[in-house]
Amino acid sequence: MSDIYNIDSHKLNYHPERVAEWLKEHETWEKAKSIYPIYMEVSPIGICNHRCIFCALDYMEYRNRSLDKDIFRERLTEMARLGVKSIMFAGEGEPTLWKPLPEILDHCTEVGIDTALTTNMVPFTEKNIDAFVRNCSWIKTSINAGTAETYSKVHRTKAEDFDRVMENFRTCVEKRAGKGYSCTIGAQMVLLPENAHEAVTLAEKLKGIGVDYLVIKPYSQHLFSITRKYESTDYRSYLELEKQLKTLNSDKFNVVFRIRTMSKLFETERTYERCYATPFFWGYIMSDGCVYGCSAFLGDDKFNYGNIHDKTFKDIWEGEKRKANFEYIRNEMSIEECRKNCRMDEVNRYLWKLKHPDRHVNFI
Repeated sequence: MSDIYNIDSHKLNYHPERVAEWLKEHETWEKAKSIYPIYMEVSPIGICNHRCIFCALDYMEYRNRSLDKDIFRERLTEMARLGVKSIMFAGEGEPTLWKPLPEILDHCTEVGIDTALTTNMVPFTEKNIDAFVRNCSWIKTSINAGTAETYSKVHRTKAEDFDRVMENFRTCVEKRAGKGYSCTIGAQMVLLPENAHEAVTLAEKLKGIGVDYLVIKPYSQHLFSITRKYESTDYRSYLELEKQLKTLNSDKFNVVFRIRTMSKLFETERTYERCYATPFFWGYIMSDGCVYGCSAFLGDDKFNYGNIHDKTFKDIWEGEKRKANFEYIRNEMSIEECRKNCRMDEVNRYLWKLKHPDRHVNFI
């Protein structure tokens, strides 16, 4: 299937300067400390309007806390200057419940940071939707069923939310067309026994609306999740779905069936022995302002570098706590402790090959 956005792979190969800097300097702290992330994930608020049955961050307890708008705005200006190129707003809660988000997206655009939004789309309104579509490079909506009845059970919300999301998809598509915006509008379904029979139904509905793509992805067990129901799901029994979904692909709509990610769940061993992505190419800002080096370890103080409400981003990124994490990952951490199919898995596979090339790589 067509995956024109490399959703089932990675895009680090488009940043050769940063990779070259890492190859040269990543083993020595005094040089490595100033290698800044290309990509950040930000959770601006902790609360959520849904309680999805597969939620990876259920252990965070959906706390009612959020970033300080003015401080975060200052940090964004600084982060852009230091080399951060993109931010995905997602996180422990539903990011669009944070009222300052439209204003913050405008500011990101002004300072040159690309933005994206992962959302359940229910809180979209006429008041905020233009800012979302105008500023974001892409919006990906978590919609984990093809009917209102199943949606209400998987998202643990009222069935009317399904219809509201579908209407918001239409509004986004119409807004983009009417104003000439370039935002890519996508959707994502986590494939579960409860919704697999509705994957085709959902794809047909989204295609009819004019959505650009639907991602079908496997469940990935978070290290600290309370939910454990799906950690042993055998996705081999769902692979036939790819053929059915492929028939819906067109020039304007694609289903990205993440078969590569599913197949990695069957692997008995990882293809790399160390995490090279952390603490370099990405980072995560929690709703309380803490900067983490990896979203798989939210709440683990070894991966907490400091808080943007107390320090500048530069002081955090080049500070003692990140240095300690740098040494921990280099010298102590076992890759077996990590989440399988983590956000940086494909990046790590790529970096491992750069550090451990095959014998004939010079025969280009």
